[in-house]
Amino acid sequence: MKIRSDRRFGVRRVPRDDLDLAYVREGRTGATPLLAIPGGPGMGSVLPYRRLRRMAARRGFDVVMVEHRGVGFSRRDRLGADLPQERLTVSAAVEDLVAVLDACAIDRAVVYGTSYGGYLAQMLGATHPERVSAMVLDSTYASVGDFDRNRDHMRRLLWEGDDPGSQGVAAALRALVAAGKVTDEQVAIVVPLAYELGGVPLLTRLLAAVDGGRRRLWDRLAAMVEAELSGVRPYVLEFDLAGAINFREAYAQRPDGLPLDPALPYARVAARFPAFAGEPADLPAALPNFTWPVAVVSGARDLRSVRAVAERIRDLTPHGVLVPFDGMAHSLLDFHPAAALVVSRYTARGDLELLPALTGRLEALPGGRRAALVAALLRLSLTGSRRSSRL
Repeated sequence: MKIRSDRRFGVRRVPRDDLDLAYVREGRTGATPLLAIPGGPGMGSVLPYRRLRRMAARRGFDVVMVEHRGVGFSRRDRLGADLPQERLTVSAAVEDLVAVLDACAIDRAVVYGTSYGGYLAQMLGATHPERVSAMVLDSTYASVGDFDRNRDHMRRLLWEGDDPGSQGVAAALRALVAAGKVTDEQVAIVVPLAYELGGVPLLTRLLAAVDGGRRRLWDRLAAMVEAELSGVRPYVLEFDLAGAINFREAYAQRPDGLPLDPALPYARVAARFPAFAGEPADLPAALPNFTWPVAVVSGARDLRSVRAVAERIRDLTPHGVLVPFDGMAHSLLDFHPAAALVVSRYTARGDLELLPALTGRLEALPGGRRAALVAALLRLSLTGSRRSSRL
């Protein structure tokens, strides 16, 4: 995709050394300021979230989103060259957020961060607490050690079958691996994705299809995840450059030789990026100093930020409340923006204690069908696979 001009997307700029950092703002000045930070590293802010910004403006927010450095409209310096990897750091990304708040004359904002964006939100709170009025931490983590907690949970659930509801699918997965019908890396890529999209029922049907020699859907899911790590979708997902932040400061997990290891696909691309050097701050030590309301959003099917991680963040913050969604997976912001904005409104008002009882109603709000639609399409594909050997 080649963008001839950024004017049509409402892109504004703020100077950051030799980078004209891109950001967008929508809504009425003087309304509740909302700084929304998407995941990644590598996820675009400008193009993928146009609908979210329109919804936020209609709901009384003055919403600001910063295009992550190394991505899309913030990928290149003024001479048109890609930013060098040494310029891509968590600290620089946090200071970008502050620079945009300054440019918008916003003293304090409700900060909504999802996934890696939630990590940045916490870093902002740790280094610039005066800029935060409230916070929503959606499907995120507080330290690189949380990835080991995620892996342990996924193995107990889908490999060992500790949960009675997952014993059958775990046994089916072990049988496929023992028969050599799937590789370890494919398992690490496809199984978590299928579970997040449709839970145990969808994963059960997918494994049965593969066992019967119908691999088309399995291979498509594997290719989709591999494309996120190795390919580039300009202005949408550009991990090829921004991944330097991930491997240097935000992700340290390595394959441990055991089954169902989400570190395997990352290990394959790690040589392209700097080695892990350490986290820029101790967030678990900083979280007890967060004096503002913190809503910790957690989807029951989220395997990238499991419920135990969300509960730990909640417990470390003095005013944290867990907001559990039984029918959601990773990132409420991405898969149900209408619900995410309601969570933001309650949190901004200081009424986040009311949210846990409302999550069922929030999931039923219009505009949250994306994940359900994808899962339905996958189920239809599997149904069709019984009639066609081409799947």
